[in-house]
Amino acid sequence: MKLNELRDNPGATKARKRVARGPGSGTGKTAGRGIKGQKSRSGVAIKGYEGGQMPLYMRLPKRGFNKPNRKDYAVVNLGLIQKFIDAGKIDAKAEITEDVLVASGLVRRKLDGIRVLAKGEITAKATITVTGASAGAVEAVAKAGGTLAVTAAAKDAAAAE
Repeated sequence: MKLNELRDNPGATKARKRVARGPGSGTGKTAGRGIKGQKSRSGVAIKGYEGGQMPLYMRLPKRGFNKPNRKDYAVVNLGLIQKFIDAGKIDAKAEITEDVLVASGLVRRKLDGIRVLAKGEITAKATITVTGASAGAVEAVAKAGGTLAVTAAAKDAAAAE
């Protein structure tokens, strides 16, 4: 087999539709757009317009409420923290703070803080200080002999809401 003999599987590729290339192409002259009218012109975006009828997106009910000032936390699972400790990217003997998690590459950015969840298992005895944590995560770290502290700033914000 040579490079010039390489072929894709039959039917794997489809030729691009070349419009407005003469009558022999089947899509010549008007290029499959029909004759005249709004849709035959360039620069037209009709989108949800239904000819004066109430558009579907306006007929459907709106539900829920999106809080404009809600907190957006970066989420970390305990299993991932353990994996990074095993790999030597995080030192379990030193205190694990949000800055340590970012520096190790476990979290890309802090956002409004980092929240630890209980997915996975942690076996290392670690001291973790973060903005938020689930009850299961706090329990799992305590079971492993470590401590998971939630910062006071996060508690104040939760009490204010």
